[in-house]
Amino acid sequence: MASQPPGLLDDKRLYRAPALEKGLDILELLAAEDHPLTMSAIVTRLGRSTGELFRMIQVLEHRGYVAQGPDGYVMTPRLFHIGLKRPPVRSLMEQALPEMRLLADRIGQSCYLAIPSGAASSVIARTEANTTVGFSVRVGYRRPIHETPSGQVLYAFQTQQTRREWDGLFDPPLSDQARNDLIATADMLRGQGFARTDSAEMPGMVELAVPIIRGDRAVAVLTVPFIRIIDAAVDVDQALAELRATATRISEQLIGNDARI
Repeated sequence: MASQPPGLLDDKRLYRAPALEKGLDILELLAAEDHPLTMSAIVTRLGRSTGELFRMIQVLEHRGYVAQGPDGYVMTPRLFHIGLKRPPVRSLMEQALPEMRLLADRIGQSCYLAIPSGAASSVIARTEANTTVGFSVRVGYRRPIHETPSGQVLYAFQTQQTRREWDGLFDPPLSDQARNDLIATADMLRGQGFARTDSAEMPGMVELAVPIIRGDRAVAVLTVPFIRIIDAAVDVDQALAELRATATRISEQLIGNDARI
């Protein structure tokens, strides 16, 4: 059976909507998968019959939330784009995108903006550098917060209560050692105010990540995947300084516009 959202385990709701719940189960299942799932796989994973889920999937496909390919069903970006229309997220992007474009032009490197999404970080905007060589992260890219510098920065600049809430959302749960490692890394990042990490996946790339702060927490993180190239416009230290200045300006604009997220 698919795991139920917190608060529903005791099933003390006054009202139930079985059809809606089945549709949400399907969306949550597909959202957590990196590969397409066949109908039989969905049925097996959710512990329901084909008859129960067939009509639900047909409706979700008709409304554009899921799509069927040769290997099975996948979730489309439709739900993600609906989330981007929320006023706080839209306001964040309105403030951040002009600054991101200026940053990319100044340093000759791409940058992207990510926000918390459960126990993960999700990329909601990116800006490409006007160079022949660069690195880009697609909008909608999502990774558990403990696996990337940008996610670790998001975790670092949260209240203890929010950290505990996120800890309960990891699926699978973190081991005690992994959680202790995450806390230690987060506390270090909070102390220095940024992340600067050699990429484990791409030799020659340094991930620079700085929080966008509102109040006492990070509402987003701005990241530069810095590519070391011979004719780079700036070096890593200069890129980090420009990134931190940009993040500060965006944070100040959010406060000035009271854009809560």
